Amino acid sequence: MVRNVLRSLFGVFLVLCVALPAYAGEALIYKHDDVTLEGYVALPDQAQFSGKRPVVLVVHQWKGLGEYEKRRADMLADLGYVAFAIDVYGQGVRPDTTEAAGAESGKYKGDPALARARLMAALNQVGELAGADTDKVAIIGYCFGGTMALELARSGADIDAAVSFHGGLGTQAKAEDGAIKASVQIHHGADDPYVPAEEVAAFVEEMNTAQADWHMVSYADAVHSFTEKEAGDDPSKGVAYNEKADERSWAYTLNFLETALQ
Repeated sequence: MVRNVLRSLFGVFLVLCVALPAYAGEALIYKHDDVTLEGYVALPDQAQFSGKRPVVLVVHQWKGLGEYEKRRADMLADLGYVAFAIDVYGQGVRPDTTEAAGAESGKYKGDPALARARLMAALNQVGELAGADTDKVAIIGYCFGGTMALELARSGADIDAAVSFHGGLGTQAKAEDGAIKASVQIHHGADDPYVPAEEVAAFVEEMNTAQADWHMVSYADAVHSFTEKEAGDDPSKGVAYNEKADERSWAYTLNFLETALQ
């Protein structure tokens, strides 16, 4: 009987291991005015990475903070960064349809002041993160998150780097001359139908006018969401995963972060 009980308990353990995501971090509740936000923090192994460590904020795509961004945060923590996957929308606000996601993301794209204030609420939490070097901070983001990463840079926030992966490049509040303190890196799908050539050209003009330190990498045969396997494999839909572009953009980003946060 004891053996049977042990077997049953072991079976339950295996089910739980399979069912639960293997995230290394934990939730972080914080506030922006009267709005409660729920982010996710992944910390590096202190035995391997001692002392204060650079910080990377990770901004979610248009359906809100989820497994994808947590996985990226864990990847960064494994490399020695204090990774904070932030929440722009608010605790429990996780749109589950494209229509709802479009409406929610539109609130922030259409109101740069609100977007930047919400991003600053996350940036203000950096000092509360264990082992964080508050003098070395970067922000990266995916799709909607890429647009938000650029909004924080445009605001003149005191950060070292901003990286956008297949994000929109337009804004309703262009950067002022000399305002951008961060070095900016853009990863853009050359065939992205949602970020047309006109938008790219306007962004280049904005960055040059603002005298920003920026560079852009365009990936052949890549459309929107090219780093996300969940996007599928049909580029004709305008969104699709591209393994080569995903791997290259991640490698370029890590090199960029290492340089910007040294």
